[in-house]
Parts: sequence; structure tokens; C-alpha cells
Amino acid sequence: MFRIIRGFGLLFAVMLLANCGVAPEKRALATDLELAELRAAIMSLGPNVDPEEADRAAKIAFSHTRELAIAYQITDPPLVHNTKVNLGLRPRGLCWHWAEDMEKRLDAEGFKTLEMHRAIANSENRFRIDHSTAIISAVGDDYLDGHVLDPWRLGGVLTHVRTMEDPDYKWDEQQAVLARKRRELLAAQGRAVPG
Repeated sequence: MFRIIRGFGLLFAVMLLANCGVAPEKRALATDLELAELRAAIMSLGPNVDPEEADRAAKIAFSHTRELAIAYQITDPPLVHNTKVNLGLRPRGLCWHWAEDMEKRLDAEGFKTLEMHRAIANSENRFRIDHSTAIISAVGDDYLDGHVLDPWRLGGVLTHVRTMEDPDYKWDEQQAVLARKRRELLAAQGRAVPG
């Protein structure tokens, strides 16, 4: 009986949360202040960052977040939307989709003074799901010296913060996480783990 009540409680909570979203096409575009703040954050990545590239990257990060929110049909908080994607009710919108699409869009600009990275948080935490993001840095810098561009966290509203100052996540380089997970999987299968 308790399981049935708990199940209805969970269903009610999901339905309640499902109505908390705002249709992406009704969200306001980035304000001049928001654009200026992100531009300044990108400029602060290093003395060789081109101001025009920083301005363009900031504008694209905000506009592409909105475009993706519309394409992904975001109307719910992130975890509710994830459930819809996993059930086949929405096309995309998991955190790694946002990260992949943001990285591709910014890479398409061919920046000379900026570069993109990918990172994953919570990869070793058994109680929290992995979270992926795109990170922008000055060319040649490590992802830890960069700035997180995370549209998933607030369901289609861009969150940006210096990688090492992120209050919500400790980021690890994506390729290192994927290599570790592959080694763990091979070891669990009793297969030889490559050196």
C-alpha cells in the first residue's frame, strides 16, 4: 500500500513540476547586461582573447541556447525533460545534447583566440547522475582555466561561470572520464584493460 501511495506522490510531483517550465519561444532574449557580463568573462580568459571573438561567442552562446530550447521543445525543468527524452517523447535535451550542440556551434565559428572543451561532473558519484557541459577557454588553455557554458542546468536558460568557481559542479575533462569508464567496464567484464 505504501508503494502505491509513494508512486502516486511521485507522479503528482512530476506533473506539478511539468507545469513549471516556460515555452522557449516566450523566454526573453539575453539582455545587454547579460551579454556584457559574458563578454567580459570571456575577455578575462586571457590577454590574447580577441574582443570581437569574445563578443561573438557571448552572443552565440545566448542565442544558440534559445534556438536549442525551441528545437528540443523545452517546456519543463531539466529532470522532467530528461525523462521525456528517455521515454521518446522529446527529440533531444539531455545535458550532453546541449553540450555537444553548443560545442559544435561555437567551433563552427573558427575562432583563432578561443577554443572549446567538454567536461563531465559527478562521474564517480553513485548518487547523482553525470552532467556534461561545454567550456570555452583561451586557445591553448586547459578546460579548468575556462568558462562553463551550461544551458541544461536551468532548462534552456544559459548558466555561465568560471570552471573552477562553479558552485554546483566539480568538472573533469570528458576524454579522461570516458577513458576511465571504459577501463572500468572492461575490468568488470574480465577483459584485458589497455595500458
